[in-house]
Amino acid sequence: MDIETGMELVNGIRMHYRIAGNGSPVVLLHGWPQTGHCWRKVLEPLAASHTVIVPDLRGYGLSDKPRHGYDKRTMAADVSELTRKLGFPVVSVVGHDRGGRVGHRWALDNPGEIDRLAVLDIIPTREMWARMDGGLARGYWHWLFHLQPDLPERLAGQDVAGYLGYFFERWTHRRDALEPEAVAEYVRAFSAPGALRAGFDDYRASFPADAEHDDADFEAGRRLGMPVLAMWGESGLLGTLPCERIWREYATDVTGRAVPSCGHFVPEEQPESTARHLLEFLSR
Repeated sequence: MDIETGMELVNGIRMHYRIAGNGSPVVLLHGWPQTGHCWRKVLEPLAASHTVIVPDLRGYGLSDKPRHGYDKRTMAADVSELTRKLGFPVVSVVGHDRGGRVGHRWALDNPGEIDRLAVLDIIPTREMWARMDGGLARGYWHWLFHLQPDLPERLAGQDVAGYLGYFFERWTHRRDALEPEAVAEYVRAFSAPGALRAGFDDYRASFPADAEHDDADFEAGRRLGMPVLAMWGESGLLGTLPCERIWREYATDVTGRAVPSCGHFVPEEQPESTARHLLEFLSR
């Protein structure tokens, strides 16, 4: 399979992307602490019937790492401009982790550009803050840590491999779920100048900026009208939450899929199941 790479100037930044296949367009958005590399195992099966676009989000991978613009509204505008420049005014979107939050905001702000949305191992950001009790805070302590100014960079920067490795081990069903080469690629990416800061700024935008945008939409009664697929790792923290029921508060057409023997890193831990569910959803 031929995978092309490119760099486009969008929304004032240079955005790196991969593109492969032919057919109706699908955009794959990665999360933290990863890059577009996380889709490598599902790219080929999706590209057999779709044009698959895999960007590195603002601040990640080979894309620019500006000092500002990590609210999901701006990050969604980045990807929206990229897909339009590539000639795709309407796309399907699949987002994992932070990428799912970008996809959710994109679908709220510009629903005519997205014909279906899949969100992997997340509940809406608004729900994260509303449900942040002791149990959720224990599992998602990094949300609160990453909100702090300067300190995460200082501490994590002393041992990037050790810090990221903690999540790759603790958030997976099996501790060896991610191959050493993939872990090394993520450590390399987040060791680049500005990369740690940009990733933490993504979280820092969650409150108050993203929270205010999400509250305003919810209170105004805005819900997603396109089909939504919510997938989550059955062995992860999301497996303890009523994910499908939660998403039904935010969208009118929701399908839920729990992925067995899987933690947080769904596309890498269970790529066959992920690709199968996505292809079924995209063919609806």
